[in-house]
Amino acid sequence: METLQYNTKKTQLIIPEYGRHVQIMINQILETQDREERNKMAKAVIGVMGNMNPHLRDVPDFQHKLWDQLFIMSNFELDLDSPYEKPQKEVLAQKPERLAYPQRNPKYRFYGNNIKSMINVTSNWEDGDLKNALVYNIANHMKKCFLNWNKDTVQDEVILNHLSELSDNKLKVKEEDLPLTDSSEFLKIRHKNGNGSNKNNQKQRNKRNNGRKRY
Repeated sequence: METLQYNTKKTQLIIPEYGRHVQIMINQILETQDREERNKMAKAVIGVMGNMNPHLRDVPDFQHKLWDQLFIMSNFELDLDSPYEKPQKEVLAQKPERLAYPQRNPKYRFYGNNIKSMINVTSNWEDGDLKNALVYNIANHMKKCFLNWNKDTVQDEVILNHLSELSDNKLKVKEEDLPLTDSSEFLKIRHKNGNGSNKNNQKQRNKRNNGRKRY
């Protein structure tokens, strides 16, 4: 009786999604000396790999992906007449550049980083009706954010002071555009979308469950 072989003791698969049998076929191509025979075997393996995703088998871009994966699973050692350019191992192993993360500790977190970015961009705009309209909309959005995370009401003066502080005194809502949207309007939208109604729903559920037997 042959000794059982466990996958944990075998060579680790490069792309596990295709399974070990596909990897064995690719290894057989590597051992084949005749180039023409290697090309025939490679096309047959590409067909097997495509059959695993029949809905994408005939898509040109997907064919390119299959050939790239064939070279990757051969550890870039296959010498074939590929219809596409052979991928480079160095390019695949290249690490992407680090992303620039947003500010970690903003003073007013409830406004979010996008508001701060909008304020920075708007501060460099030329004065005019378009800038005034955007400043007004930014202030309104700040008020909505404040109500979502803090209280059920807020004075416009608080929002305007925060706007001035975050923009280094560069942005100010025109007097003729004041007041900002009333807090009740934002609260109506919040309740309409389901936010803020969780307490009432919980009370109704508790009321229905009070008469039920508990086992």
